Amino acid sequence: MAEATITGKARKLLIAAALLALLLGALDALVVGAAMPTIVADLGGLHLYSWVFSAYLLTRAIALPIFGKLCDLFSSRRLYVAAIGIFVVSSVCAGAAHEMSLLIMFRALQGVGAGGTFALAYIVLSDISPPEQRGKMMGLISFVWGVASILGPALGGFIVNYFSWRWIFYINVPLGALALLGIVLYLEELREKKRETPIDFLGALTLSAAVLALLIASMLGGRSYDWFSMEIGGLLLTAAGAAVAFYHAERRAQEPILELTFFRNRNFSLANASAFFSSFAIFALSAFSPLFIQGALGKTPAQLGLTMVSLSLGWSAGAFLCGQLVNRAREKTFAVLGSLVLMAGTALTLTFTPGTALSTCSMVLALAGFGMGFVSISTLLIVQNSLDASNLGVATSSQQFFRTLGGTIGIGLSGSLATQSLTRILDGLANTPSSADIPQPLSMLFSHNPESLLHPHIQGLLPESAQKLLQEALGQGVQAVFWAALATALLSLILCTVLAEPGSSGKPKNPSPFDG
Repeated sequence: MAEATITGKARKLLIAAALLALLLGALDALVVGAAMPTIVADLGGLHLYSWVFSAYLLTRAIALPIFGKLCDLFSSRRLYVAAIGIFVVSSVCAGAAHEMSLLIMFRALQGVGAGGTFALAYIVLSDISPPEQRGKMMGLISFVWGVASILGPALGGFIVNYFSWRWIFYINVPLGALALLGIVLYLEELREKKRETPIDFLGALTLSAAVLALLIASMLGGRSYDWFSMEIGGLLLTAAGAAVAFYHAERRAQEPILELTFFRNRNFSLANASAFFSSFAIFALSAFSPLFIQGALGKTPAQLGLTMVSLSLGWSAGAFLCGQLVNRAREKTFAVLGSLVLMAGTALTLTFTPGTALSTCSMVLALAGFGMGFVSISTLLIVQNSLDASNLGVATSSQQFFRTLGGTIGIGLSGSLATQSLTRILDGLANTPSSADIPQPLSMLFSHNPESLLHPHIQGLLPESAQKLLQEALGQGVQAVFWAALATALLSLILCTVLAEPGSSGKPKNPSPFDG
């Protein structure tokens, strides 16, 4: 076991470099949103619009567990250099793209680099901190996410306004180089890595296929294709087949990507499952509260943006506070408390009506975010402490992976739920006397494209009585998503309550460099 530790100025500069690399990946998912209308106007390919985001998220999800495992086998510094290098090179290529298909391809490559930097930021900062101090590091990481969520849209708008949309990618080059310099100069290995271990290529391939097919099915099901269509059925069968192949590959692998016996560990399984369901709940709220605020309440995009910032700030504040206060004797307590607060926030969204004040929406979303902050940090620490120190990379990336999986599936299924619910309500309204206030062309538009209700200029074409009618319909449609968020928040709470108590399981068996 390595005896070196990183202290003083070198430790601070390493932390700064890791957080800068993390900030770049976090910003990239948000900055692009503000630039997309301009990008589409320049490159065309409106039908591929959503895949600029989806490609990035899909490959990021796949990269997380793979980099986590590799970090337990190989040099963290080399992996970090590779991840940042992939991110920076793909950023240059994305900025130079001259058609939408190329942009999507380079965004997918960016996702691989971002997944690596995300996994390594958590792992490296956990490596250089004693177990009882890891919570503070994780809270600091969540604070960076909060900063990114606030700066991202504004920075994207500023760059597009005063420069070119291509600079939202090119700006990653000097900042990425600075992060890379810090990693190269100050990162040292503090854990002994396994030598001459074969890479589980088959496990990586089958896991990637299973995750990719499942996430694409969740994004397309109920919207682009019916859930019972051949396309979605084929994707789900592919996911199931790849999952079975992954299971058999891991049983035979000398050093599997994800050791299946880890799931026999009660805290490893329960904490990761709680992270999955809590992420489902919070990302469903994050994605579909805007639908309610702008559509049902009739608020402007600027008002919507200010309201949604409260969720990000609540999450960052909760994570930061939890990181400062939690210790290994109280992780379960914080997980249960966070789940309770998250469930309370999601339950309060069911009280939203077209007459609800924006300040009320902000407070409820902040409450849900605050609870999620507690859950995200406490479950991460529980998962980390449930395995040997030699498996810190797998433990850390597994929790990130299940959070990403839960959030992506949550958004996909909630979108299907909201669309089906709203379509059913609008079809019902068509048979009521009140529907006479809605011009026939607009009524047909709403039936085929419910999202058109979000456009202020479309709402402005309607008489006041019809606006109120459709806003109420939109509010009722989003209620289905709020119910789903409440149900998954409840599942997260139940899982947290049955976690093993400190000392009964889940303690690292191998010493760390901090054990003396």
